[in-house]
Amino acid sequence: MILVDFNQIMIANLMMQLGNHKNAELDENMLRHMILNSIRSNKQKFTAEFGEMVICADDKNYWRRTAFPYYKASRKKNRESSELDWNAIFTSLNKIREEIKTFFPYKVIQIETAEADDIIGVIVHKEGTPLNTGEKILILSSDKDYIQLHKYGNVSQYDPARKKYIKHAAPEQYLVEHIIKGDTGDGVPNILSSDNCLVVGERQKPITQKRLEEWATGKSMPEEVLRNYKRNEMLIDLANVPDAIKEQILEKYEAANKNDRSQLFNYFMTNKLRNLMENLQDF
Repeated sequence: MILVDFNQIMIANLMMQLGNHKNAELDENMLRHMILNSIRSNKQKFTAEFGEMVICADDKNYWRRTAFPYYKASRKKNRESSELDWNAIFTSLNKIREEIKTFFPYKVIQIETAEADDIIGVIVHKEGTPLNTGEKILILSSDKDYIQLHKYGNVSQYDPARKKYIKHAAPEQYLVEHIIKGDTGDGVPNILSSDNCLVVGERQKPITQKRLEEWATGKSMPEEVLRNYKRNEMLIDLANVPDAIKEQILEKYEAANKNDRSQLFNYFMTNKLRNLMENLQDF
C-alpha cells in the first residue's frame, strides 16, 4: 500500500517547479498536469513493490487548532504575506483532489478536521507489524512527523522531492525527543516554553542536552513542564488522534473503492491533458 500525503507532496512539488519565480501567475491546468504527472510517476515507481495507492488529504479545518489555537498559526501568517495567492492554490488543489476522487481508480480519504498525518497515522497503526511481515506500506512524504511510524517493520518512507528514502535507527526515541523539543514549523513550542511564545515572537527557553537525555529516558519533570509535555504529546504523537476521527478514517479506509478506469479517457480529453494521454495506462 502506498499512502500519499497529498497536500505536502503537491505543494513541495509546486515550490520546486516555481523555483525563484514565486510571483508567477499560477495556471490551474499547469497545476493539474503537475499533480497527475507526480501521481503517475510515483505509481510507476512503487506499485510493483507496494501495491495500491491511497490518497490522503488535509481538511481545511484541523482538530489540533481547536485543541491548541496557536497550531500552525505562523504558517498562516507567512502565507498571508506571501507573493503567492495561496487561496487560489488551495482552491485548485481541492478541485483537482475531487476530480481524482471522482474519475481515478484510487481511494481518496479526506475527513472533516483531520490532516493527512492523522489519516496515515491511523492506517499505519492498524496495519503496521513489528517485524517486516504483512503488507508493505510506503509513506510518500518528506514530513519528519512520520518517523515515529518507522517503528513498524513493514513501513518505509520516501521523499519524492529529494528522491530518497527517509530512515531513522531509533524512531521511538525520536518521537519522545520530538515531543520534548516541539515543532516550530507547526507552531508547537518546546516543553519549557509558553503556549503562545512562537506567535508573539518570544524566544523559547533552551533545553540542554543533559535535560533532554534525562527526560527522554523517563526522569520525572516539574508539574508545569509535564503539562507542556502532555500538550506536545497530544499534538505530535499520531497515536493520539481523537477516537471519533479515528473511526471515520477507518470506515473510509475499509470501504470498497468503487471507481474504475472507465472515465479516465473522457476526463483527459475534457481537461486537454494530451501529453499525459500517451501514458493513460500508467494511471
